[in-house]
Amino acid sequence: CGEPHFYPRALCPFCFGETDWQETNGEGEIYSFSVMRRAETPYAIAFVKLDAGPTMMSNLVDCDFDGLAIGQRVRVVFQPSNGGHKVPMFTPV
Repeated sequence: CGEPHFYPRALCPFCFGETDWQETNGEGEIYSFSVMRRAETPYAIAFVKLDAGPTMMSNLVDCDFDGLAIGQRVRVVFQPSNGGHKVPMFTPV
């Protein structure tokens, strides 16, 4: 059906057909976010509506948390997780 989705999987969650890998520009806008300041190191998480269609939840990095806003443009960056694997996070454009 070609409906874009995240996370990658073998079958399309909309039509249950086979899927193909599609690259995008990795940009979108903040739909919603929250800054967690109770942790030893503050961090921000957000729902990001990608230009390609899907919405992803991930961290916002390399930014001033007080300057974040709903509708703000962001782009994907890949940073290592605690386990060492690179995961998608977002930073302001």
